[in-house]
Amino acid sequence: QVQLVESGGGLVQPGGSLRLSCAASGFSFNIYRMSWYRQVPGKERELVAGISRTGEVTNYVDSVKGRFTISRDNVKRTVYLQMKSLKAEDTAVYYCKASYNLDYWGQGTQVTVSS
Repeated sequence: QVQLVESGGGLVQPGGSLRLSCAASGFSFNIYRMSWYRQVPGKERELVAGISRTGEVTNYVDSVKGRFTISRDNVKRTVYLQMKSLKAEDTAVYYCKASYNLDYWGQGTQVTVSS
């Protein structure tokens, strides 16, 4: 059974940091490209960051460049999103996605940036 389980979300003040984790099971994690998306009510889901199978290539949406870092541990079958200098506009539900021949999604974790 394929599972992607996100964790690490929560409430943080502006300027703070969070690290999201996404633990994978039920598929060959090391051949899948992994991504983090986010979504706020009434808007489309937005690609935040992606990472290649080996972790050598990463990409980010412009609004998070220099603040967020995506990484993966293929032994632990986990992808991470380190978020620093958080802003109110980063508030969203964050989802991880695995992509190869099929796409798999996690259930999401809420990140709220507020004072």
